[in-house]
Amino acid sequence: MYQRALQGKEKAWGPEHTSTLNTVNNLAALYANQGKLVEAEQMYQRALQGYEKAIGPDNIITSIPALTTIRGFGSLFERQADIATARTMYAKALYGYEQVFGPEHAESETLRNKLYALNAVLKNNAIIEIEKHAEDVPTRSSPGINKPPSTSKRHKLFRKLGLKSRT
Repeated sequence: MYQRALQGKEKAWGPEHTSTLNTVNNLAALYANQGKLVEAEQMYQRALQGYEKAIGPDNIITSIPALTTIRGFGSLFERQADIATARTMYAKALYGYEQVFGPEHAESETLRNKLYALNAVLKNNAIIEIEKHAEDVPTRSSPGINKPPSTSKRHKLFRKLGLKSRT
């Protein structure tokens, strides 16, 4: 279905129109959900390059569709176990969401939690150890990037990472 929509938009508006790029992003997400990671990466790359060309690289960080693509790229790299690249993409998306919506927005909080979990994976430590040594975790100008997630979210992260929590 997305393939047909993409073909129609490419024919009507061209391959670099932002509406076409939105469909490319949606197709990338579909491929990622289907486990077609190579195809997903190609589509995300196409969408991101298209957004950069259409709206300019300096404006990418304030474009919600482009931020969605950057976040999707982060998720894809996380699924591919490329944690360092996933972390970079999530950090870019977090910066953009905070610029557009503010640091208290739900998506900003979600991305901070993802970065927090990826920091734990990169350091190969339990989340509790990172809490004890928060000053050792790389910081950014973004407030709360190293802030531990709420208790319920922390327990979900523990389960996801296969760790045991202190209770």
